[in-house]
Amino acid sequence: MINKFFNHPKTRFAMVFQTAVVALAGFVLMRLVFLVRTWSLTDHGITDLLYMFGQGIVYDMAFIGYVCIPFVIVLFLIPNKWFNTAMVRIAAQATQFSIVYALCFSMVGEWLFWDEFGVRFNFISVDYLVYRREVTDNILESYPVFWILPILMILTALIFYLMRPSFLKAMAVDERFSTRAKIALCLLLVPVASFFFLDQSQRNQSSNNYVNEIASNGPYQLFAAFRNNTLDFRQFYATADDNILSQTLKQAVFEHDEKPYSHNLYNIARHTQPPAPPKHLNVLLISVESLSAKFLTRFGQQENITPFMDDWFKKGLLFTNFYATGTRTTRGLEAITLSIPPTPGRSIVKRPDNDHMYSLGKVFKDKGYDTAFFYGGRGYFDNMNTFFSGNGYRIVDQTSLSDQEVSFKNAWGVSDEDLYNRAIVEADRVSGLNKPFFFHIMTTSNHRPFTYPEGKIDLVPGEGKNGAGRSGAVKYTDYALGQLIKNAKGKPWFDNTVFVVLADHCSSSAGKVGLPIDKYHIPLFIYCPGQFHPQEIDRLSSQMDLAPTLLSLLDFSYDSLFFGRDILAPDFKPRALIANYQKLGLLTESELVFLSPGKKISLVNRNSKEPTLKKIKKSYPLVQKLVAYYQGADYIIRNRINRWSDSKVALVSPLESTHKGMK
Repeated sequence: MINKFFNHPKTRFAMVFQTAVVALAGFVLMRLVFLVRTWSLTDHGITDLLYMFGQGIVYDMAFIGYVCIPFVIVLFLIPNKWFNTAMVRIAAQATQFSIVYALCFSMVGEWLFWDEFGVRFNFISVDYLVYRREVTDNILESYPVFWILPILMILTALIFYLMRPSFLKAMAVDERFSTRAKIALCLLLVPVASFFFLDQSQRNQSSNNYVNEIASNGPYQLFAAFRNNTLDFRQFYATADDNILSQTLKQAVFEHDEKPYSHNLYNIARHTQPPAPPKHLNVLLISVESLSAKFLTRFGQQENITPFMDDWFKKGLLFTNFYATGTRTTRGLEAITLSIPPTPGRSIVKRPDNDHMYSLGKVFKDKGYDTAFFYGGRGYFDNMNTFFSGNGYRIVDQTSLSDQEVSFKNAWGVSDEDLYNRAIVEADRVSGLNKPFFFHIMTTSNHRPFTYPEGKIDLVPGEGKNGAGRSGAVKYTDYALGQLIKNAKGKPWFDNTVFVVLADHCSSSAGKVGLPIDKYHIPLFIYCPGQFHPQEIDRLSSQMDLAPTLLSLLDFSYDSLFFGRDILAPDFKPRALIANYQKLGLLTESELVFLSPGKKISLVNRNSKEPTLKKIKKSYPLVQKLVAYYQGADYIIRNRINRWSDSKVALVSPLESTHKGMK
């Protein structure tokens, strides 16, 4: 029947139907490919299969409906006498060819995106479109693009050759205006219904993340991420009484001897006063790109790709039960710098109005330190320069380095060695002025395309047949750190410098259930020769605890608006906050509880052999603290409580004096 319709079309809109069928077939094929690829990780019951393919086709049709809107309108408006002209036929065929090529291109793009992240297109893919230069260069350096594109062109030509006869027959149909209007109206009902009745919540019906991803549509997810790059906490998440949660939050973040400045709602401003005099040591804080804990021998790696760190990490404070708060670089920078939970949507680093926030750099700057952010790439990427310069840091990025300072660079930036060498030059300059320094360094080498200077290590750079891939990038990262310490040891400031090493996030984030805990596990190492006795600390903690821990080691007195706590404090209560852009979690030694859109609350028991997801109610013991962290963070950000002026820290927000609290 379908063949008869296409071979003997009675409406010009058969062109739309034909293209929609081809697109739908492509999307279903992609879904089947992902199912086969993740077969051992997905559920295969009849209900799961119906959900994956049934719900998936709904998203497919919604996306196709949105894309077809302009074409349906054009087909409706063009009169018959114009529609049958040679110029229109050529334009229509070129348009259809382009659509089929775009479909093939998106399918390849989805495959590669899944290969790296284990999910459909999402927030990350939006970033990849926004920062075209870095991403385009990365793709060109990572994949055989100049083979892929011609092959796609040939495949598109074959599909178009099979479609063309019926396509031309549809163009020869004379159709009354009233008939066109009725068909166009019916077709436009699909995107209209999708807009009002379909959203992201329908793709979260399974407790298995892979099943939910397969039930999605990649291009639909891409455009949905554009529309929903921030999520209103009170609209989408479980909430509770602000007055109760405010007290819960203060109990969670205050140390035993800290006194609050204000009793106003969610105002966690307090003063920290250590018993010892301050140590005005320099600080080199290095957040290493994608340094998962699993890459270190201490955590099970057996390839000997981190020989320097394996030895060095025995000479200082190694935090072995430490977690990233998110899965993106900006999430790590946010937690390290602001000591704040990861609120839903995009990171604060990428949001507007993100300056003059109370930060780790601000504390150091107020102590007279030269405070700088170093980045191996171009700092406009992910809005880093704007964020850090607006929060008390000066900027040193790839554009700051002269040609003589750059020995190697790839799509993401200069090599770690080049960045570290510039940091040493800056440290020499600042120390020569008898001024302490706090440098936050963000590296780039441990990132696809995994290229680095040749001859430095015994693994070949890059991917593919001969390249070592991630293992090589990790080993070069380790080598570059070793070179940094080797070069720094000869400097007069070395013995008075604290070196902090941690990851921004893990190398991958995909997992089967909830928030995959092992994909957040990272190392934290703090080293200062002669200052800190070497030991391992096994207290469960996360990136937002770094700032108060570091400042405590330096015995700094300061006004705090941090959510984190000193991990080494006697009364520290082990827990970690981990999240992605939608799920917001609180992790303990035995369980993970997290919030999801649709006001859902879920539990994962860490003691089970096979972690499973369980829906829980607000009455569950950990939920009040979970909601307090995230509802409190949302309130503080929205009401601009954690801001400072040029003259003093804004410890009490003027908005709070008139706010009665929301329920």
